[in-house]
Amino acid sequence: MAGAVNVLDRYYLAITLLVTVGYQLLGFAIAWTFQFDKITDFTGGSNFFILALLTLLLGQEFSARNVITSVFVMMWAVRLAGFLLFRVLKTGSDTRFDDIRSHFFKFLGFWIGQILWVWTVSLPLTVLNSPAVTDRGQPAFGTASDILGIILWVIGWSIESVADLQKYLHKASKPPKDKPIDVGLWAWSRHPPYFGEILCWWGIWTLSIAPSIHGPGGGSARSAQLGTLVSPLFTMILLLFGSGVPTAEKPTAQKFYNMSYPKTDGAEPHAGDARPESAAWANYQAYRAQTSILLPLPPALYRALPGWVKRTVLLDLPMYEWTPGKESKDA
Repeated sequence: MAGAVNVLDRYYLAITLLVTVGYQLLGFAIAWTFQFDKITDFTGGSNFFILALLTLLLGQEFSARNVITSVFVMMWAVRLAGFLLFRVLKTGSDTRFDDIRSHFFKFLGFWIGQILWVWTVSLPLTVLNSPAVTDRGQPAFGTASDILGIILWVIGWSIESVADLQKYLHKASKPPKDKPIDVGLWAWSRHPPYFGEILCWWGIWTLSIAPSIHGPGGGSARSAQLGTLVSPLFTMILLLFGSGVPTAEKPTAQKFYNMSYPKTDGAEPHAGDARPESAAWANYQAYRAQTSILLPLPPALYRALPGWVKRTVLLDLPMYEWTPGKESKDA
């Protein structure tokens, strides 16, 4: 078997960054030129697949750990890219980009953020497949971190996949518009795909660090592997405080409120000043009161928990709450 190929550095950091920058800027050039966003999310997801395959082939380390971790990332990438491409082809466009698609630097900013996301989150696998780690030997597959990593990834990927499918089938069934989705995993969590994605990347990191926890020696390679902890942490921060939960919670609440209390003359009526035109707002409040924001829990259990547990342990933070009239007064 041929040895690992050294490209620019022994950790494959530079080559993966260059490939990611080139691929994303190509995607931006196409999306900007033709003013559409059908490839935007697909380009992000498929980039993970490219880096996983590239580093596995360059590293020439086909032991069980490296192959399984690489395949896991590729499976995650194929499912995500395929699902998001299918969804945007069905809807025709992505409303997230309506305000920035025609603004060069704003649109470019999104793609730069996607570069940072792909490269950072891919780091555990990038370093695992690199010569800096593979050349110093690895422990036999089957360590505690291997098993734990596989369990976390399988649970996370299953939750993410099933939740997306359940939501798609629910929408396709043309449900009542005044009720939030509360079928399957969505009855136990308001954002099960985000929870699944977080578990996936904790699983990838846990699986990838076995050589540094159970293997020989230490040094810079061990520090680099442990430093890839930035991947699952970045995923959590992004989904909890960036483009995940915050961008979904308040708009969803506002949507149901406006269904019950439509705006008149541009003004937002207060719930106490008018009779609701539908039960949408009451339905949403009931759903929110009994459904965990992230960790799937039975509604009866979640309802019974004290508020401080929901806010601290379960991360149902005050920043996610939308109060009718408050945003407009604060603006």
